[in-house]
Amino acid sequence: MTQIDQFISDFASFVWGIPLVILLIGGGIFLLIYSRFLPFRYLGHSIEVLRGKYNNPNDPGDINHFQALSTALSSTVGMGNIAGVAVAIALGGPGAIFWLWVSAVVGMATKFFTNSLAVMYRGKDTEGKIQGGVMYFIVEGLGKKWKPLAVFFAVAGLVGALPVFNVNQLTQAINYILLEPNNIETGFTTSLIIGIILTLITTVVIIGGLDRISKTVSKLVPAMVALYFVSVLIILFVNYDVVFHYFGMIFTDAFAANNYKGDPLLGGVLGGLILLGIRRGAFSNEAGIGTATMAHGASKTSEPIREGLIAMLGPAIDTLVVCTLTAMAILVTDVWQTEDVNGVSLTAAAFEQAIPYVGNYLLLLCILAFSISSLFSYSYYGTKCLSFLLGAKNKKYYNYVYILSIIVGATTSLSFILNLIDGFFALMAIPTMISTLIMAPRVMKAAKIYFKKYTT
Repeated sequence: MTQIDQFISDFASFVWGIPLVILLIGGGIFLLIYSRFLPFRYLGHSIEVLRGKYNNPNDPGDINHFQALSTALSSTVGMGNIAGVAVAIALGGPGAIFWLWVSAVVGMATKFFTNSLAVMYRGKDTEGKIQGGVMYFIVEGLGKKWKPLAVFFAVAGLVGALPVFNVNQLTQAINYILLEPNNIETGFTTSLIIGIILTLITTVVIIGGLDRISKTVSKLVPAMVALYFVSVLIILFVNYDVVFHYFGMIFTDAFAANNYKGDPLLGGVLGGLILLGIRRGAFSNEAGIGTATMAHGASKTSEPIREGLIAMLGPAIDTLVVCTLTAMAILVTDVWQTEDVNGVSLTAAAFEQAIPYVGNYLLLLCILAFSISSLFSYSYYGTKCLSFLLGAKNKKYYNYVYILSIIVGATTSLSFILNLIDGFFALMAIPTMISTLIMAPRVMKAAKIYFKKYTT
């Protein structure tokens, strides 16, 4: 097991090398400049679209704009925001959050382009149903000769969509917050029981398909973000005297890397810190990875640019708001200076310290909502990938593997799980970014027509 763990760690480090960072962040910066900062210039219009101002029930697609964003957010606003941020701070200190923010700002532009393409070039599965996603816009937009790149994305997506990280951290949270304080011995057996319960809950929802998933998460997502927001505000209020000190450290440590404990990149500690922030940012908001294109590609709309505007709100909500809340809670309570790098337990320690007796349970409620909603959405992504590879009639078989992986996630080590998903997310980013950069001029051409029509 140790050898497998090391192999997966080496694999994740290899694919998250300089070429991928240049493709993901360099490509995102290019799209931001190329679009003349369009995501920020039309932020108000995107909120109007989200509120349903332009909804048309006769448009093609399966779900409305809000449900599409909720489905995409339910997969990104998850344990990456609680456990992933904790891992980033434990390894990189406050400065890692600055690079997390950079990835989010750049990611807004990336999301605009990728999800506009997801609607612009929708394809049909073997049952004749309209589908969206990176694999479809590669084939429909670039032609059949590019299909190997689409297949590469779909194969990587089969692993990248597995829920193992969320399950692993939810299991750890239940053990740390609920069972251990009540003198219940934790170990393989308790983790297995938790995994079985999660399997049963997930099975009921995912068998209902996208309609049940989208309706469930569109209720869960706003409620869980609101509860988490209020909880962290209480923590910041209790520690108000150090809030500005630590907020400032996010900027000063971003370039000094005083607290970085990870591996250097190209011999430099700062390079390692930047890469840490970008990896955790990609895991948190998945900008440039491509999973959200499968949710937004199913949106009821005949305007691709409109869906791109909705999608770009994802990194803003997910990373700039939710991840920052987690970071500040961990920093102001000083728990980040402990040796615990097991993700969620670090965040739990912050809640326990600032809100005695109930803080842990508030966090557990948020974690349950975050994790379970993520379990629903990722199953949809995996079935879409398998449907593309082997035909729509075979997509149900992915759910069997998916459900089995919940048990694996509950009973396996964090480092193995984190590196596995990190590695396959990196592989998914390669076809997503290459195809998006090639077709970016088409998106801008459509954007000019759209904004002339709707904002004049």
